Parts: sequence; structure tokens; C-alpha cells
Amino acid sequence: MGQSVIPLIDFQPFLEGGQAEKQSVARKIGHACEQIGFFLIGGHQVSPSSVEAMRAVSRAYFALPLEEKIQLRMPPDRYRGYLLLGGQTAALTRGVETPPDLVEHFSIGPIDVPTDAYHTGPQAGTYFAPNQWPERPARMRSAWEGYYRAMEGLADALLQSFALALDLPETYFNNKIDKHITNFSALYYPAQLAEPESDQLRAGEHSDLGSLTILCPDSGAGGLQVYTRGGRWVDVPLVEGTFVVNLGDLMAEWTNDRWVSTLHRVVNPPRSQAHQDRLSLGFFHQPNYDAVIECLETCCGPDNPPKYGHTTSGAHRTKKLSEGRYTDLGGKEAATM
Repeated sequence: MGQSVIPLIDFQPFLEGGQAEKQSVARKIGHACEQIGFFLIGGHQVSPSSVEAMRAVSRAYFALPLEEKIQLRMPPDRYRGYLLLGGQTAALTRGVETPPDLVEHFSIGPIDVPTDAYHTGPQAGTYFAPNQWPERPARMRSAWEGYYRAMEGLADALLQSFALALDLPETYFNNKIDKHITNFSALYYPAQLAEPESDQLRAGEHSDLGSLTILCPDSGAGGLQVYTRGGRWVDVPLVEGTFVVNLGDLMAEWTNDRWVSTLHRVVNPPRSQAHQDRLSLGFFHQPNYDAVIECLETCCGPDNPPKYGHTTSGAHRTKKLSEGRYTDLGGKEAATM
């Protein structure tokens, strides 16, 4: 597969350039969002040292004994803490029955949360629930919170580029994401000492739920694949110093399917490389829980009426999750992915 399928876009001109440079980058991003819903970005200005710190501390956490990790086992009503190996089956969100995914997670939600009524009132539910932190590695909380803040800033800039690509004011999304309910997860795919079951993958085919995902994968064997409009699975290229960005279902509906939320999966390594593990860092961006999600004015017209109704970011996520997410706690849960 070449980068003509999943393009690599230099984001630096958007961050540092004038209006012409911003528009040029936005056009490239808009084209990728229409064609495949995935692209790579370089020039994002997230420091390599923060990425390396995240990798090191996250690997140290997953190397801990299970009995220690399980002390922060994910509660049934929120996506905070540790999810055991085999604790989810992503393909169930598509109604596809497969064995559990060969991945374990540690996840957090928003940080620096105010104590006002918006963040603590009944409508807030568990969107801003406190994060859980292990006693070790000692530096885990500081590394994770620093990385989370960096992803917040990058997501803000990406959504500004989205606005320009959709012929909207650059600041259109700003007041819809300033109290976002994003989850961040480290996704650890351990070495596969035993051969997986039939149809069992590191992560089964699925689409993401929210506005966008910023993924930082590593070079371990067995990687991310995307299902193209041509009906084939293609590998997402690994380019050092870049992030993978993809759209979620919410953004597809917001744009009246002008932009696409694409099926993807994480495949198993070949048996000759099954001893290799893999770690990915995923920032699953979700707008404010009360942000109104309805067809954008630039994405419909007399010959292209709105396909979806009026909802909110929080209601959209709850609906999507109710369609089928299983965890090690058992049963369907309206937790936050």
C-alpha cells in the first residue's frame, strides 16, 4: 500500500502559517476525510520526548503483575482504569460475534476538571469521573497528564482545520469542544505465546464513536488495517514522528456522511513474530456532552437532505455504546470508550 491511500499531511503550515497555508492544509485534510477517513500528520509539534516518556511509563505499567494491575479494574459505569486481556470484543459494536480481543487497556478521562455545576451536576453523569492512578510507576500520572494536555491542544487545532475544510469559520467547533469528554487509552497487545482462536484478532473490525481519534502506534508486528471503499484491508503505514488520525461515527453523521468513519482492525502478527508485543496510544476525542450534533449547513442542500436527526454528543455516544460493548465485567454496558 502506498501513501496515496492514506496520505501523510504536514500539519506545521497550519499551526504556523497564514490563512493561505491553513486553507491548503485544510483542503488536503478534507480530501482525506472524504476518501478514506484516515490520514497521517507530521509537523504536529508534540515533543518526541513526551511520546517516549509515555511509551516507557505505559510499558512499565503493563509489565506489572496482574494482581497489581487488577486493583484498578475498570468499574462497570465508566471507562477509567484497567481492562483485562480479552475484556472487550470490538466487533460486537458491528453485530459481529468473535472471540474477545487480544488487548489490555489502561484508560483515563478528562483532567483539570472544574467543580462547577456543568462538570458535577446530574447531566454530567460519569463523563468527568475521577481518574484512577496506580502506585507505580511513580511517574505515570505526570507523564499521562502531560501527554493528555498535548493531545487536547492538537485536537483543538485539527478541529479548526476541519472547520475550514467544511467551509465553516475556523473557530466553529471551539465552543463545542471546550468541555470535551474525551477518553485516552494505552492499548497493549501482548506477545501471543499461544495461537489465537479462529477469527480472534488483537482488535476486531470496528469504527470509532466520536469526532476524531489521534493514535500513536509503535513498530511491533501485527498492526492497524483500514477497510477501503474498494473492499480490501490495507495496512496503515508506520512513519516515525507522525500520528494516525481517523474520524469517528459522530463526525460522519455531523457531516451528513460527506466525511467517512471507516472500519479498521488490529491484526495478529505472523507466528514467526508472535513473540513481539505492541503498544498504541489512543486519544478518542468526544465533544462536550451537550454539544448539538445535527447536519452542518455546508453538508446538505436541496438534493442532499440531512440523513440524521438532532442529538447531542453525550446521547450519541450512549446510543452507540448500547449497541454492544462487552468488558471483563460481563454484559453490555453504557461505559465510555
